[in-house]
Amino acid sequence: MLKGISELVAKLPWSMIILFCLTLGLAPFFPIPHVWEKLKMFSSGTLIRPIDWFDLIMQAAPWILLLIKIVLTMKGNGVSDNS
Repeated sequence: MLKGISELVAKLPWSMIILFCLTLGLAPFFPIPHVWEKLKMFSSGTLIRPIDWFDLIMQAAPWILLLIKIVLTMKGNGVSDNS
């Protein structure tokens, strides 16, 4: 299953992932990005309602995809060595 996910993420173009991060990952932009608000709630322990957890997961998904893409790219280029 993880191999299938990594293959799917590897096929996604960088431009699409970055666009997702800048739009979905930061919306709404004012007064602060929603994901930042949810991360502050998480760190302060006030992220307790299920809708808040759902919001955090949905807002963080593009950023998680970006991190996975970065790790896969570095691993594919031989930058990360597990030996």
